[in-house]
Amino acid sequence: MSENDQHLSSRRSVLCAGAVAGLGLATAACSGGGDGGTQASPTTAVELGSSGDIPVGGAKLYREQRLVVSQPSEGEFAAFSAVCTHQGCVLDEVHKEEGSCPCHGSRFDVSTGEVLQGPATKPLPEVPVRVKGGKLVAGPKD
Repeated sequence: MSENDQHLSSRRSVLCAGAVAGLGLATAACSGGGDGGTQASPTTAVELGSSGDIPVGGAKLYREQRLVVSQPSEGEFAAFSAVCTHQGCVLDEVHKEEGSCPCHGSRFDVSTGEVLQGPATKPLPEVPVRVKGGKLVAGPKD
C-alpha cells in the first residue's frame, strides 16, 4: 500500500468512526471492501415514528438511522440494517419490498433481508423491532 493509500485509508477510518459513534451504531458502516464487517445496528432503542407509516406489503427506509422496516402482513414488522453487506453503503431507495444500494447495484428483499441481486452475497442483518404506544422502536429493549 502506498503512503497516499495509507493516508486515505486512515482518514476514511477516522471519518467513519466519528460518523458511526455519533449515530450510536454498533459497528462501522464504512468499509474498505469485501463482504461482511459492514453491519450497523442500533446499540440503544431508536424510536422511528408511527407504525402506521409502514404500508402493509411494503417498507420504509430510515436512511439517517440506517434501518429499513417492512410490514409483510397487517401488524407484523421486520427491521434490518440498511447498510449494504457488500461494501457498507447505505441503501438509498425502497420500492415495495425491495431495497437498492446506490454504490454497486445490490438489491435486497427488505421483508427478509435476503440478497436479490449482487454483488452482495450476505443478507442484511435483522434488527429487533416492536410497536410501543403506536410507535416503532428498533434495537435492544430499554
